[in-house]
Amino acid sequence: MSDKKSIIPEGRIENSILIIRKEKVMLGNDLAVIYGVTAKRLNEQVKRNRHRFPEDFMFQLTKSEKAEVVANCDHLKRLKYSPNLPYAFTEHGAIMLAAVLNSSIAVRASIEVVRAFVRLRQILSSNAELARKLVALEKKYDVQFKVVFDTIRQLMIPPEKSKSQIGFRSIKKDK
Repeated sequence: MSDKKSIIPEGRIENSILIIRKEKVMLGNDLAVIYGVTAKRLNEQVKRNRHRFPEDFMFQLTKSEKAEVVANCDHLKRLKYSPNLPYAFTEHGAIMLAAVLNSSIAVRASIEVVRAFVRLRQILSSNAELARKLVALEKKYDVQFKVVFDTIRQLMIPPEKSKSQIGFRSIKKDK
């Protein structure tokens, strides 16, 4: 039986999972760090083994997707200056990548990557289950509880991150 001690800091994988094109993915740059290889080596292995990465395992970001990821994820700021468009790997692609890299660190880390995707799936499904139960309760009770149900629904929606502007704003004066 494998040991439970993680080789990756807690939360590192979960914070690296992004939703792009309605898919839960991890970027190649994050996987390279987690798997203990350089991004260049990771990209080389992907290109050599392209047949192992169908489009439901991996896709390459567009320029606009790359710009959005760089703008929204502080840990990916260095991608801004890279001339290459990064790869995004689904859960299955991340597993295949570990097999292609074939290092002991990659194999051990891939187990933790899979566990992180599973945890995320459990969180999302429990939230969906809670929403179904709320609908059933709402049907069961009369209108006087509508305010309570509406409030609970509002609490279930994750808060939007506010984008604070950094720097100076120019003020246009009316003539």
